[in-house]
Amino acid sequence: MNWRRRCENTRAKNRVTANVSTTDTPLKASPAAGKRGISRKFKAYLALTKPRVIELLLVSTLPTMIFAERGFPSIGLIVATLVGGAFAAGSAGVFNCYIDRDIDKLMHRTEKRPLVTGEVTPREALVFAWILGAASIAILWFGANPLSAWLGLGAIVFYVVIYTMILKRRTAQNIVWGGAAGCFPVLIAWAAVTNTVEWPAVVLFMVIFLWTPPHYWPLSMRYGEDYRNANVPMLGAIAGAKVVSVQVVLYAWAMVVCSLLLVPVGRAGWVYTIAAVLAGAWFLYESHALYNRAQGGDVSNKGAMKVFHGSISYLTLLFIALAVDPFIGSPIIGG
Repeated sequence: MNWRRRCENTRAKNRVTANVSTTDTPLKASPAAGKRGISRKFKAYLALTKPRVIELLLVSTLPTMIFAERGFPSIGLIVATLVGGAFAAGSAGVFNCYIDRDIDKLMHRTEKRPLVTGEVTPREALVFAWILGAASIAILWFGANPLSAWLGLGAIVFYVVIYTMILKRRTAQNIVWGGAAGCFPVLIAWAAVTNTVEWPAVVLFMVIFLWTPPHYWPLSMRYGEDYRNANVPMLGAIAGAKVVSVQVVLYAWAMVVCSLLLVPVGRAGWVYTIAAVLAGAWFLYESHALYNRAQGGDVSNKGAMKVFHGSISYLTLLFIALAVDPFIGSPIIGG
């Protein structure tokens, strides 16, 4: 009996020990789970930089460098300018997300940004923004030249201070003047190659400056309710489609005319000229189509987004032609 009782007591102690080991001992995270966590954090940081915006900005950078050089610059200069420019744009994007995190949670379009979901803390985002900004200036300074670095700093300050902190929540013209920050890449690219800013770079700057309203206002028409909920006075959200469509047409015409100034001012050739005329005519057609539908009270979100996507295609085609132009034919004027 005593032996049987001792065996039962031993089994009971073993069961208690097993339960304690399974419930009290912390579980170790598997290597796969750790990798998934790191990958998710990386994607969250990347999302803060607004990679689609960076991609669009870089579309204008390399072609401008090629046009300024009238050929291919050195690989080192290209890499430094592209990376430095991307870091500058990324830094501005992260600062923007940090400052606008209060209104991003009110807008359906931005409610999944990492600072809203909590995947990145505000402190982490702010540190990341400063690191990217400092790295961009250093890369441009030592990889290109000080002028391009100063222009990179100017782009960050303009987007963060002038647009995000001053204009965005105060005026319906916010994207007009604030959008100038998106024009800096062509100045940075030109300065990286020539160590100066010349009239052709100014023309390209103005093309993108005039392109920004007909690019962004149709988007704000599509997400007008979002901007109204966040109390952001974007023109597409607070003005009717009739008013917005008039502005889109006016800016589109000014943009196309400005793009042709590169022929007498920048010694552009036939490739660029034909592309500027054909792509410009197509975008003007789409802008007028939006205007006609709006004046007839038949404008839709789909129609507005067609102009938005069309503006991206227009700018891409224009700068592809700018990159190809130096290699085919000669300048139309002064060749």
